Amino acid sequence: MTRRILSLLIVGILTIILLYLSRFWVFDLWARTGLFGIAELRPDGGLLARWLRGTPLAPFELLIWACGVFIILTWAQKLSDKIAKR
Repeated sequence: MTRRILSLLIVGILTIILLYLSRFWVFDLWARTGLFGIAELRPDGGLLARWLRGTPLAPFELLIWACGVFIILTWAQKLSDKIAKR
């Protein structure tokens, strides 16, 4: 039971992080100065678009985000499987 709750908590945190990296973040939960005073973590999300701005990869931001999410979730599943075997 606690393993399931911990897994759901980790998936929830991972989902929030991946959503914040995307253009789909719609929440303004902290001040314009940035989360914990870090100016790069502005409340409007879209970090990947900001990182790719000015590069030839900028038009492919959504595709890069989707591939990255797939890879991260695959790694998380493999890690979860390894931990569950123990």
